[in-house]
Amino acid sequence: MKKYLKSINLMELLRPIGQLVVFSLGSAAVLSVIVLALAFVLDYTIVGRTLFAQLKVSLFTYTIVNLPQVLIDGLTLGFVYATVALGYTMVYGVLEFINFAHSEIFAIGAFVGVEILIALQGAGILDHSSLFMSYVFLFLAMLAGMAVAGGAAVTMERVAYRPLRNAPRLVPLISAIGVSFFLQDSIRLVESLTTGQFNRIFPTFGNFDNRLVFGKLPMGTTEIPLGIPIKSVIVIIAALLMLIGLNYLVNATKVGKAIRSVAQDRSTASLMGINVNRIIAITFLVGGSLGGAAGLLYALKFTRIDPYVGFYPGLKAFTAAVLGGIGNITGALLGGIVLGMLETFAGAYLSAFTMGAAGSEYKDIFAFGILILVLIFRPNGLLGENVSQKA
Repeated sequence: MKKYLKSINLMELLRPIGQLVVFSLGSAAVLSVIVLALAFVLDYTIVGRTLFAQLKVSLFTYTIVNLPQVLIDGLTLGFVYATVALGYTMVYGVLEFINFAHSEIFAIGAFVGVEILIALQGAGILDHSSLFMSYVFLFLAMLAGMAVAGGAAVTMERVAYRPLRNAPRLVPLISAIGVSFFLQDSIRLVESLTTGQFNRIFPTFGNFDNRLVFGKLPMGTTEIPLGIPIKSVIVIIAALLMLIGLNYLVNATKVGKAIRSVAQDRSTASLMGINVNRIIAITFLVGGSLGGAAGLLYALKFTRIDPYVGFYPGLKAFTAAVLGGIGNITGALLGGIVLGMLETFAGAYLSAFTMGAAGSEYKDIFAFGILILVLIFRPNGLLGENVSQKA
């Protein structure tokens, strides 16, 4: 036991936490300064006067009071995107192509976990479970989603990608799109045959829907509660543990060293005795498992899922991976946090800053607009391609 503990690289375990703190504080500080500056300027225009007439509070005060809750929500959403983005960035790091079917792996994990929980609720097990057992059942459902999603990812690699490994890069990309459509309709077919329902709702049990309230902030004649849902805390903790575990696997283990070797040069890695096919399969297994876990976390947070639930989160996660630097694990973390923050800030303040002309439905345009600007001035993403951490 002591020998095993000595072999653990504490630096690699703690480094993601430091990166997380830096990225979170940096993103929050930059976006907060921008939003507060805009609020200060607009406070003396018709925008500020209109808001004051409606809420009896200045635009600057409105922005400050809502800022803590916006930061909490943005961080939660950012973790979800970062977890899904890791699957994209790992596959790209090894095979250098975009696995567009990863969003359906995400959906598989969501459906497997939710269906297990619905079955337990139908049997009356969840309704009579203690608080501790509620978390146990959620954990077991997540493990099941990770196992099935990881197995689906490995099968997908063996059937659809491995035969095309030496083909022109466009060919496996088209294959990935085809696999994406195939998995979407397969989920829909299975749900039609088994439940006959298109939408599935995450069952209500435990205390996941409760809210941890830290206090109330006065705004005009009302008070705004400041808090975070327990399910958001679960999302953050689970995503953080997965990020730490993946970082340690890739950068501090023999398997991770093999993954990085294959990512850098497959031919040389093969000559050094590394089983390239096995390492690529492991990469898909890990990435698919993370995607499956992220799917259940998404279902926990947003409640409703359908066979196409992976499309938008997958698209956002791919954007996050590109934003941070595709092929870079740290970049996926940064891109997810930044994108989550951008979306939440836009959804919270865009309506107030435009007097209702543009609401939260325009947050996607705002986020992708920032992505375009980043890629124009820094095509490799915010962190670029880091070979030492290339998954």
